[in-house]
Amino acid sequence: MMVLKRFTVLVILRVFLLLITIFILSLIFGDGRLFFNQIILSCVLIIQIWELIRYVTQTNRELARLFLAVRHSDFSVTFKDMPMTRSFYELQDSMIEIIQAFKDVKIEKEAQYQFLQILIRQLHFGIISLENENTITIINPMAEQLAGIHGVKNWKLVQQLNPVFAKRIEELGDNARTLIQFTTQGETKTLAVDIRTPLILDKPHKLITFQDINSEIEQKEIEAWHKLIRILTHEIMNSVTPIASLTETMQTLLVDKNGNQRQVQDISDETIKDILFSLKTIHKRSEGLLSFVDTYRKLTKIPQPTLETFHIRDMLEQISVLMHHDLKGTTVKFGVNVTPSDLLVHADPKLIEQVIINLVTNSIHALANKPDGLITLNAYEENKRIVVEVSDNGKGIPEKELEEIFVPFFSTKKEGSGIGLSLSKQIMSLHGGTIKVKSQPGVGTSFFLNFKRKV
Repeated sequence: MMVLKRFTVLVILRVFLLLITIFILSLIFGDGRLFFNQIILSCVLIIQIWELIRYVTQTNRELARLFLAVRHSDFSVTFKDMPMTRSFYELQDSMIEIIQAFKDVKIEKEAQYQFLQILIRQLHFGIISLENENTITIINPMAEQLAGIHGVKNWKLVQQLNPVFAKRIEELGDNARTLIQFTTQGETKTLAVDIRTPLILDKPHKLITFQDINSEIEQKEIEAWHKLIRILTHEIMNSVTPIASLTETMQTLLVDKNGNQRQVQDISDETIKDILFSLKTIHKRSEGLLSFVDTYRKLTKIPQPTLETFHIRDMLEQISVLMHHDLKGTTVKFGVNVTPSDLLVHADPKLIEQVIINLVTNSIHALANKPDGLITLNAYEENKRIVVEVSDNGKGIPEKELEEIFVPFFSTKKEGSGIGLSLSKQIMSLHGGTIKVKSQPGVGTSFFLNFKRKV
């Protein structure tokens, strides 16, 4: 306010002096005796007008310099030596502070950018940022190493250097998360890829991040094999051990003390009965082994899904009607909730029905002898995916068993084959979906089937 007040006073003073000069000049104008006075006053008038214009526009010129410097991010400009009167010292200081503030912001922004560059270079996963689907604005060394694309500046070069990688990324489209596998320089790589398309300053960008998970997959495969071998060993030993024992027993019954074969007439009826019992037991255990092998064969020969779009409510209600027969004579209640009611799923209805029936059957077993048992089938949309949830308020699954329930042939039921959940997991994998479980002992269990939403 003080700056504006001084400026106004000085402008008024200059205008007042200008008017006085004009007034005096008008009084003597035309008087030949005062010709030189007229010339002097005219020069003074011109100087006063020039000074007034210079004084008024000086601020505009300096402000124009300030705005031009900000526009071009040229913060080296200085206002310390500009010719200003005392009344504009405060304005001068303010302009210098503004330039310094912009300079500090630029330095801080540059420091953050350099830190971001260092951070991106140190990441243990690849990152590529595309602008307008072609120009590469960000690419880190790990991305160049994993994809075998060094020194690229646009996506066309990526297509030339690693066409398989580029094609797989392009096939995923926008906002996708999946695993891709390709071979580069004779090495097969499995990458976990995540693609996002944010808008930055109203410009579309594609952010591609990917990580080599070969070692993690190999570790998981080894763990899965160990679990499978342990369970296979358990199942086979349960059958082979009694077969070997009974065979040895029968051999003992059929030879004398000297190890010679007994004659038929020397074998008692009791011994024959023991031999027949042993043969029946061996036959039974052999049938068990054959059944086990047949079950394993089924597990490894799941048909490829025949995909179609259908209303999930219709399937869940059909399953509800079907399972009511198994619930007769129990107090278990059954509920179906679908939101929205016309929710569509793109999958193989026969295979998915098999999965849901298996989960419902497990829930029925979990609710045995529970007076207030409840099974609910829920279907809804969440995070752009379709979720089918099978829940019960049964006894729950112990935490130590949660890691094992999807392993083939693992079962907590005596009569269980141990392939139901493993089969369900494979079926969901063939659909590009997942099956997850949440359980709390004494509270209940929920299985979640996650499907991709058809675009």
